[in-house]
Amino acid sequence: MITVHHLNNSRSQRILWLCEELGVPYTIQPYLRDRTTNLAPPELKTVHPLGKSPVIVDNGLMIAESGAIVDYVIRRYGPQLAPAPETTAHEAYLEWLHFAEGSAMLPFLLRLYTSRLGEAGAPLKPRIDEQTDAYLGFFDAALGDSDWLVANTLSGADVMMSFVAEIAAAQGTLYPRLTRYVHRIQSRPAWLAAAAKSAPYNFRLPD
Repeated sequence: MITVHHLNNSRSQRILWLCEELGVPYTIQPYLRDRTTNLAPPELKTVHPLGKSPVIVDNGLMIAESGAIVDYVIRRYGPQLAPAPETTAHEAYLEWLHFAEGSAMLPFLLRLYTSRLGEAGAPLKPRIDEQTDAYLGFFDAALGDSDWLVANTLSGADVMMSFVAEIAAAQGTLYPRLTRYVHRIQSRPAWLAAAAKSAPYNFRLPD
């Protein structure tokens, strides 16, 4: 059974969704952010040296990093959520798995950190806004009129990009298709089951 070391309002929410989507047995080891700093508690450093979430343990194997976890869980428990290897769709799938954390999350994190600097962070704001819009525009265009990112079929690409889309929608994205995408994800029984086990989740959109 997988143990998910889960921090509230974090990337680990999508790991819970993935496990529910695949029907993989799992348990949640919960951690709460500090109410003042919003940082992860020090207890997470006893799990992994970086003190971050998600981290999973499966049959004695510990894995950190969302992309690595999603890749592992799908390969081991749910290959139906990945396109067949050696196909064009599989290459697109891998690109999205890496894009989510390698590119798309960066401007959101920079916006968060510079917001704490007050006027000192103002010179960076135009560049951060430009990059945020560029990445969300790319995301929106790739989604187009499809329900899902790769071959219009739910995959690990959607699991990885769900957190990006949820943050964008919660911040009032100007891309209505992304907001509809989040509603589509958050209306799935598996997503709702994960949310019920980990409530509250601040990036859940109103019905």
